[in-house]
Amino acid sequence: MSQTPYGDDIYTEPADVDVDTLANLGPLARLAGRWQGTRGLDVNPKADGPERQPYLETFDLVPIDPQTNGPQLLYGLRYHQFVTKPGEVGAYHDQVGFWLWEPATGALYQTVSIPRAQTVLASGRASADARRFELVATRGSTANGIVSQPFLEQAFTTLEYRIVVTLHDDDSWSYEEDTVLRILGQAEPFHHTDRSTLTRIGAPQRNPLARARG
Repeated sequence: MSQTPYGDDIYTEPADVDVDTLANLGPLARLAGRWQGTRGLDVNPKADGPERQPYLETFDLVPIDPQTNGPQLLYGLRYHQFVTKPGEVGAYHDQVGFWLWEPATGALYQTVSIPRAQTVLASGRASADARRFELVATRGSTANGIVSQPFLEQAFTTLEYRIVVTLHDDDSWSYEEDTVLRILGQAEPFHHTDRSTLTRIGAPQRNPLARARG
């Protein structure tokens, strides 16, 4: 008997897939487009205690074509988050990845990749019309896990990553992140937090296949 919601056939792709990603993103639909944040706050670890660092950011979220894993169908957004300190131009934080939604199950996924040589797969669930949703990744999990290069794994071990997204009525959205770290030489875990509110500065694009089919 099948142990998945997709039946016993794990190879056959769904027929008649709607190619319009913007129409099938569920709770992610409102995130599509280009966004700007001007009042972010990062609380990060330093040798002499937590540092509170304001930040600015741009957030680009671009619809991708529908993705299949055999019978599984996912719609998503490719994103790039670029963060700077006020008055500076160099990257304070640079992050790329995908936000994914599975209409059949309500599953949400976020992939995170940063140039400190660390990757994360976070997951959660939400209804299609949800205005707030949460995703979590946990150290050691093979389904929603965290992988870090040797220095980070030794000195700043990531135990958990959690993000909560809230959609607002004024065409803005906000996020709160909590990355729990075990820091070398410290007895208690450290909660590295980030929060920001994004306002729209660019309209969403259509995915390539939807554009091609008019």
